[in-house]
Amino acid sequence: MHYIGRRKAGSAGRTRRNRGRTALRALGLALALLLVGTVGWADGEVTITHYFGGDLGRAGLEEIFGNFKAETGITVVDSPIGHEDFKDGILVRAAGGNLPDVFSYWAGARTQFVADAGSLGTIDDMWAERGLDDVVAKSVADGATMYNGARHLVPFGYHYAGMFYNAKVMADAGVAEFPTDWDGFLALCENLKSQGVIPIALGSKARWPAQFWFDYLLLRTAGPEYRASLMAGEASYTDGEVQRAMQIWKDLVDAGYFAPNANADDWTDASDRVSRGDAAMTLMGTWITGYWNGNGLTAGEDYDFFEFPMIDAGVPNAVVGPVDGWLISANAENRANAEALVAFLASDAESQAKWAQVQGALSPNVNVAESTYTSVMLRALEAVGNADTFAFNYDLATTPPAAEYGLDMFARFMDDPANYSRHLTDTEAGVRGVFDS
Repeated sequence: MHYIGRRKAGSAGRTRRNRGRTALRALGLALALLLVGTVGWADGEVTITHYFGGDLGRAGLEEIFGNFKAETGITVVDSPIGHEDFKDGILVRAAGGNLPDVFSYWAGARTQFVADAGSLGTIDDMWAERGLDDVVAKSVADGATMYNGARHLVPFGYHYAGMFYNAKVMADAGVAEFPTDWDGFLALCENLKSQGVIPIALGSKARWPAQFWFDYLLLRTAGPEYRASLMAGEASYTDGEVQRAMQIWKDLVDAGYFAPNANADDWTDASDRVSRGDAAMTLMGTWITGYWNGNGLTAGEDYDFFEFPMIDAGVPNAVVGPVDGWLISANAENRANAEALVAFLASDAESQAKWAQVQGALSPNVNVAESTYTSVMLRALEAVGNADTFAFNYDLATTPPAAEYGLDMFARFMDDPANYSRHLTDTEAGVRGVFDS
């Protein structure tokens, strides 16, 4: 299995770094009013900012920070930011030189963006000294930690996007086997619809949940290498490959397989639709298991998942998801404490197991026992292991300014699928301005 979703810096690295700095400065000016106040520094502390809110495991993370303090005596000064606000807010802080010692971020193009801007400290020495090669799975380390020839990111957890469903709804509809190909998936949706069940819930209010549909439809038809070219600005959104993927998506919407008004719901609303039985399934990352477990559902009894079906024969099997990690800022004032914290978060097997349980994450730590996982998560781990490619989801596979155009396009599509060709033309114009600037 290999990772696809970002291009490694080569001879153009210096140009890209200059572009990154320019983009960060521009973003800082545009969003200056969002700047977060500077946190006070003190000995025995490490400052951290992250996007893990209440629905994404904050209570568990606070417990892990407490265990770190008990072991090291170092106090974690925690300043979480809401998931959506974080995406712009952390870049504003980077542009203003106002980053905390440590911050969470997604591996792939987003980390590449801040690395190109010179905002990150390298962790090669710490990685070697702490023996993290013996702790972090090689496939994750190779695909998620290196940027511009240096190691920057410490993986904390990763996720897999699959078709999560309500087991009772499926059983009541007489579904005993789940599809592995597209004809089977269409038959499943038609069967559910014929029995008065909405097949698919999607909560695209925040835009990003819709990206998994685009990702899988493109990966299952055009393949991982073409998709990587599109993410790097080397292919066009007006290409026939992209047009075909969007037409397949449109066919699903036109057939009435999606719950109406997707853009009025967020991902938890869509998840709640499925858990209540108002819809049969939703395409979402494994963090949904942490959310459902927290609401009293039981894995393998109340819910389960199947892999996104294959469409074209001969296309490599790609799975989609994010890798969450920790970065140390280039100007970290508590550098030694920051290194101690990120090393602990990656290497402490008890903390990794705790995070897997509360957040529905798969652990990059090879020492985490399989007994940590539910039956559903074990199958997700198997799906990732059996895949030919692990692809970062859309907004982590292309540069953040380009991703904004695509995310907007997905939301517009759900409101107006008939005009997807126009949406793609508009998106290509915006993305081209990013890559050609």
